[in-house]
Amino acid sequence: MADPLELAAASVDDTRAIGGAVGGVLRAGDVVSLTGDLGAGKTCFVQGAAAALGVTQAVLSPTFTLVREYAGSVPIHHVDVYRLRRLQDVLDIGFEEMVDGGAVVFVEWGDAIEALLPLDHLDVRIAIPDDDEGRTLRMAAAGESWTARWPALAAALAPWAAAGSEAAS
Repeated sequence: MADPLELAAASVDDTRAIGGAVGGVLRAGDVVSLTGDLGAGKTCFVQGAAAALGVTQAVLSPTFTLVREYAGSVPIHHVDVYRLRRLQDVLDIGFEEMVDGGAVVFVEWGDAIEALLPLDHLDVRIAIPDDDEGRTLRMAAAGESWTARWPALAAALAPWAAAGSEAAS
């Protein structure tokens, strides 16, 4: 698998645009795991990706509802597992059915349920720098389905590539 992509987002709009660039290569059945502190921009990322997938309604945080569903060019499930304490709780909300149902699934706090993620998924880690200016994003892909799409993803993300990242090449 290709080296992870290191990106820099100077603003909320950049985070949304990065999500949009990722949305351009997503397809039915993809799972995107999002990790980052509270307020890092996970939902902003999903807003951009969802817009790229044809969602026209407002994309809101699923923190208190656990799952939000959107209609786009493919169905979208936006899941937040922050409040769930056990893997069984995630299964109880229908996670397996979401993943197997041909939708694109975004999982906020995906690192907490790594054992339930499919072999093929995109891992997005968003960090807040110490100076609280902008965000840094690190993307890594797992599984064979991403191998063919990785060059296109790197090219789409090149405007935000951190120095030395594959996307900057």
